[in-house]
Amino acid sequence: MPSTSADAPPPDATGLDVRPFRALTYREHDPEHLARVSSPAYDLVTTAGRDRLAAADPHNIVRLILPHVDPVPGQDAGRPARDRRSADAAAQTLHRWVADGVLRQDDAPALWRYEMAGSDGTLTTGWLGAVTLPPPGSAAVLPHEDTFAPAVAGRTALLAATHTDLEPIVLAHDPDPAVAELTRLTRIGAPSLEVADPDGVVHRLWRVADHDTVDRLTRALAGTRSVIADGHHRFAAAREHVATGRHLGDEDGGHGRILALLTPMGPGGLRLRAIHRVVPDLSLTDALAAAEHGFRVRDVTPVGGDLRATAQDWTDQAGGPAFLLTDGVRMAELSAPSPEMTAAVPAEAPDAWRGLDVVLAHSALLTGLWGRSDDPSSVLVAHDVDEALRLVDDRAGVAVLLRSPSPADVAAVARAGARMPRKSTLFVPKPRTGLVLRPHGD
Repeated sequence: MPSTSADAPPPDATGLDVRPFRALTYREHDPEHLARVSSPAYDLVTTAGRDRLAAADPHNIVRLILPHVDPVPGQDAGRPARDRRSADAAAQTLHRWVADGVLRQDDAPALWRYEMAGSDGTLTTGWLGAVTLPPPGSAAVLPHEDTFAPAVAGRTALLAATHTDLEPIVLAHDPDPAVAELTRLTRIGAPSLEVADPDGVVHRLWRVADHDTVDRLTRALAGTRSVIADGHHRFAAAREHVATGRHLGDEDGGHGRILALLTPMGPGGLRLRAIHRVVPDLSLTDALAAAEHGFRVRDVTPVGGDLRATAQDWTDQAGGPAFLLTDGVRMAELSAPSPEMTAAVPAEAPDAWRGLDVVLAHSALLTGLWGRSDDPSSVLVAHDVDEALRLVDDRAGVAVLLRSPSPADVAAVARAGARMPRKSTLFVPKPRTGLVLRPHGD
């Protein structure tokens, strides 16, 4: 019977090169325990949220993905030094948990069938595997967003210290009937791992080690290409980890890989939401006065209504180009950009990129009319309307609420070789961090 080992690529691979791997998981698989020790992805965890998760259990995964170290005078001169100290602390904690039996590694490689069931009945399925980092110019794995260099550096330091993929990136791959059929057929028996997250999504994972199934699945995926749905910074960090030679001695043997959840683009895959912007220390009066030089401004503050519900309804609708501005008290819609605003978007960029609302918002409004640079202190991001309104209240600012692009828009941007502004898209649901880890070496 043919098989795909952890070291041999699938024959005739033309797209994704996916390998089984020896997973590292918590020894206790009880759902209540997994709920205490797992977390959202690192970039979705606030400072207060990190503290709550760490307090929930001494072995919560947040202690590895967001390690906390007290500052040491004279040793923390700059972010790189802090990143290294934090990464070293995470590595020490990881090694201790392995030694103490908190985490244990599988004896043999496998792929993991991953299912996320929403409270509304939606079902998202995919596969956890070790994906080979493709060479530059390959269309097998295409990013679609810009990254922030300091964030990449922090994830790279964590990889260099732990030699472990602590959480998966998420890839949306071309739909394939063979992959869909194998995904359907492998939902057999009780899941190996199961946990419900605070959003009501139930995560179920089946460990699949059957050689024939693994071989058929990797061959099918080898004919597909993918777009990074989540994890641009971790993908860039994995590339940097390989480029600097810090992976030598890992099981990758010079062929860098990364833990990824592979889901189909379209039915059975992820859904797409916008990520909103918040500009701190900007009054709505000043924001609108500047915006009137390039957009039609219309007051849409609900009279005696629910501002949050009105904003949510607006973001859920199709249409554009348009933005919703609010300070949590008043709300206005910007539409009909002037020719000068449209011209602020680089004309040499691909059509797929120039047509995005988020690109117009950054080029014409945020950096153009408001003069804000695109960095995490000048322009904050919010993953939903509620978070945007909280940030507006905390930072005395203005929220720029956006509508979501379509998955086809994102794929078109990626395949045109372009990049959306950082944190432009939110694919949901998200895999739970801490259920499956991938050590790089045996």
